[in-house]
Amino acid sequence: MNVTINGTAHELPRGATVTQAVQKLTGVSGGVAVAVNDEVVSRGAWDSTALVEADRVEVLTAVQGG
Repeated sequence: MNVTINGTAHELPRGATVTQAVQKLTGVSGGVAVAVNDEVVSRGAWDSTALVEADRVEVLTAVQGG
């Protein structure tokens, strides 16, 4: 299925979860926040939140600095 992650189209297997989308994009899970279709998904719900065709996923990573 096709989903948009941070504005770019990505192919994921049907039934892929938020966790799988984050792994595909970043390879990490710490220091990351996710929204699907403009709704924040809590870290505890990533494994149980399945994506569907045409979902829009935003993955934000924390950056240190001053």
